[in-house]
Amino acid sequence: MTPILALALALAAPPPTCVAPDGTTITLELAISDEERAQGLMYRDQLPDGRGMLFLFQRDDYYPFWMKNTFITLDIVWLSGAGEVLEVRRGAVPCRVEPCPSYVPSVRARAVLELPAGAAERHGIRPGTTLAFANVPGFPVAGRRP
Repeated sequence: MTPILALALALAAPPPTCVAPDGTTITLELAISDEERAQGLMYRDQLPDGRGMLFLFQRDDYYPFWMKNTFITLDIVWLSGAGEVLEVRRGAVPCRVEPCPSYVPSVRARAVLELPAGAAERHGIRPGTTLAFANVPGFPVAGRRP
């Protein structure tokens, strides 16, 4: 395959998405590598409604998140390997000066979704609901059921 063809196919590939309980499709950025997860949404001035960042992990664990150098207020959603919402932290506020609080879930999760503040409530994202993911490599985890 030529580099130009590979680029064309990559650009033509549908973006990663999830569908919220209210039917809204959210376009996702993926944070898969350690570097991508560490960077997250830091230094961003905005995250429009209908957009989010999905942090993917290899195993279930208590993944804490903090808002250091994050300039926008976010909803943080911890997910099971099946895409079920386990916990939601609404309105996590930016932190520019340490010490910054960590938001630690009470349950183990496989993935974490960051959304613009208020999006979780607007789109019916709450514990017990399941998000439908498309074009996200390896997620939901095969064999997992909500």
